[in-house]
Amino acid sequence: MNRYPVWKYAILVVALLVGILYALPNFFGEAPAVQVSPGKATVKVDTTTLARVEQALAQAQVQPESITLENGSLRVRVDTPETQLKVRDLLQRTLVPDPADPGYIVALNLVSASPSWLSAINAKPMYLGLDLRGGVHFMLQVDMQAALTQRADAIAGDLRTQMREAGIRHGGISREGQSIEITVRDAATAERVRRLVADQFADFQLTERAQGETTRLVATLRPEAARQVQAQALKQNITTLHNRINELGVAEPVIQQQGLDRIVVQLPGVQDTAKAKDILGRTATLEMRLVDESAEARAAELGSGPVPFGSERFMDREGRPVIVKKQVILTGDSLTDAQPGFDSQTQQPKVDLTVDAKGGRIMRDTSRENLKKRMAILLFEKGRGEVLTAPVIQGELGNRFQISGSMTVNEAADLALLLRAGSLAAPMEIIEELTIGPTLGAENIAKGFNSVAWGFAAIVAFMVAYYAVFGLFSGLALAVNLLLLVAVLSMLQATLTLPGMAAMALALGMAIDSNVLINERIREELRGGAAPQTAINVGYDRAWATILDSNVTTLIAGVALLAFGSGPVRGFAVVHTIGILTSMFSAVFFSRGLVNFWYGRQKKLKSVAIGTVWRPGAGDTLTRANGR
Repeated sequence: MNRYPVWKYAILVVALLVGILYALPNFFGEAPAVQVSPGKATVKVDTTTLARVEQALAQAQVQPESITLENGSLRVRVDTPETQLKVRDLLQRTLVPDPADPGYIVALNLVSASPSWLSAINAKPMYLGLDLRGGVHFMLQVDMQAALTQRADAIAGDLRTQMREAGIRHGGISREGQSIEITVRDAATAERVRRLVADQFADFQLTERAQGETTRLVATLRPEAARQVQAQALKQNITTLHNRINELGVAEPVIQQQGLDRIVVQLPGVQDTAKAKDILGRTATLEMRLVDESAEARAAELGSGPVPFGSERFMDREGRPVIVKKQVILTGDSLTDAQPGFDSQTQQPKVDLTVDAKGGRIMRDTSRENLKKRMAILLFEKGRGEVLTAPVIQGELGNRFQISGSMTVNEAADLALLLRAGSLAAPMEIIEELTIGPTLGAENIAKGFNSVAWGFAAIVAFMVAYYAVFGLFSGLALAVNLLLLVAVLSMLQATLTLPGMAAMALALGMAIDSNVLINERIREELRGGAAPQTAINVGYDRAWATILDSNVTTLIAGVALLAFGSGPVRGFAVVHTIGILTSMFSAVFFSRGLVNFWYGRQKKLKSVAIGTVWRPGAGDTLTRANGR
């Protein structure tokens, strides 16, 4: 009756072992490390960088505890803070020979001190949030009106070009705010404009206003198109911020949307607010220039001659020199979109570029005059330029053209990202700034840990005092619940914050609720005169429906917080929701496994240790029949 088959015990043992393994890294703490991250958008940290670091450490006779390459950054773990400073200085000299033009950011950091065998099975500790580790918090306001105005500016130019090519005569096109006003002289011309806008500019809607002998057509963005422009601007700004924050060496930055026009940036471990603000507000620009293909330029590329007058030397991503003309053909301001894709004829990776009307005219004229010549795309950061790519012009270009060649899928995606995210899509300003010191973070960790530990100890003490051995089983199940909760959060690489710790403490109180229901059901059966084995079986079965109902209703509230909450509320909801799921497993299945293992083997069980059982009888006395 109260016996689990072997496979159920096997599941419980496996769950317990997995929980121990993946919760274990959180108990090893953090070790000093040096992190190497890209200092430019065009620089990558890869296996070549790893080899340079290993060689430099070997020559300096420094033996690191581990070197890992993940998520585009390199982490060198050492044993002491003194070695950490030594390695930082060594790698700074090796990787950054010119401090004025840093290709890499070498920063001090902390990494998990868990053994390599745990890292090999991808067992990692939870990340600590800003309130536990310290750092800086910014809230940025995105100027959505500026994004809409830029869109209207670009469309006004495109509309002027399309009307000229279609032979539509007009009395002027101007932008007023976020609207485009077109003046025409007769109804026939107005109708042609309407058809053109409907065909080529479906995102805009036209309204008509008579003004004397002329007609004024006003084009405005449709509400759904305006929302799409704003969402795209926000997305691009977030992508740009991700690229820039890589320079700070932050292990787990939080960059997320808040509301319709705000971005929250949290940088755990960063204390230099001025540097963080400088990185967030940094600008990067794109330029398109023709490659100088004269004999003098080729000699300059080979290093056997000076750079010709009117040209400049830049390096590409492979470190090869490229001589380009000083005249700028087009800037990144004209670029409206860049998306990776595949060439329909060759099936090779490509990047599709879209420029505004003015840029389209320039590209059309330039490409017509320079067929079969190369055009370089340069990215300028911190006043220094680098050639992203220098493709050959294969035909006449316009508003839309593509870059293709010997690129992999990842390279095409990276190039499209660089072209899109070289600068911000809309202006931003910092409207909230907060700095949390590491001392306060350590104090928060201690207080949060103590609250969970003391809460757990108090609950277990009460349960043991009130339910005897069954209370001990409940305490063990509660410990397993806490273990599984930490393990699942570590598997998900969740970021633990103070609200998350509060949710842990709450999860303990809610988890023990299920065991109280079970124990009281068993007591109820014993009071009714049922045999101990029957009481255990019926008590668990009858309590399950109540436990399921109560947890499902609480889970619904947790899912609602998860879906509609943000920031600390969302962090609380994640731990709360996972805690409910782990509590249902531990409080019901694991605790019953313990009870079955302890009592199920006894065929003639006469009593169970579940505390004092009230049994109505003669004199209404307290008895311990079937209980002790």
